[in-house]
Amino acid sequence: MPGEIFVITAPSGTGKTTLLQALLAADPRLQFSISYTTRPPRPGEIEGKDYFFVTPAEFQRLRDQGALVEWVEQFGYGYGTSRDWVNQTIETGADLVFDLDSRGARALKNEFPQGTYIFILPPGPGALQQRLQARGPLEPAELKRRLQQGEAELKEVHCYDFLVINDDFPQALEQLKAIILAARCRTSRLWPQLALRFTSDPG
Repeated sequence: MPGEIFVITAPSGTGKTTLLQALLAADPRLQFSISYTTRPPRPGEIEGKDYFFVTPAEFQRLRDQGALVEWVEQFGYGYGTSRDWVNQTIETGADLVFDLDSRGARALKNEFPQGTYIFILPPGPGALQQRLQARGPLEPAELKRRLQQGEAELKEVHCYDFLVINDDFPQALEQLKAIILAARCRTSRLWPQLALRFTSDPG
């Protein structure tokens, strides 16, 4: 049975990374999506585990050939997801988790509408600024940029299947686990495999 696709989006400062780490640690069936990047490897990063590291020329070739289902440039480096890699991975039965901004999530939804799309919210707009500032000193221009990006992403909330408010961390994590479980129990996913067991007419 093919695996599921879970796409998670959240404004910067929402606590998404910590939630994702806990979710992946709690569910061995989940696999984090591996992106192509032109960024040099950081100490400890492993090819094929953290990223697929490619040259700018190779990244451009993949992009121009339409091999990337979504891509973005950040801080001078390219990041993108291979369409073939996603298809091959879910065919093995692995459930893929994507950490994408709203633009990337929209591109993936166009290609994989069967996926489950989850948006994580902070408790309120004021909490977002407080959490960003609590991380450490930020230049005013960078803080403004992140807050504006968060506001822009909030306008895309209606495109997502589920909302999780990260006010209480254990509760938010349990909600994410529940969404994963519910997606795995969809009729459209299970019935084609079970129909012959329960009825002589699979239709």
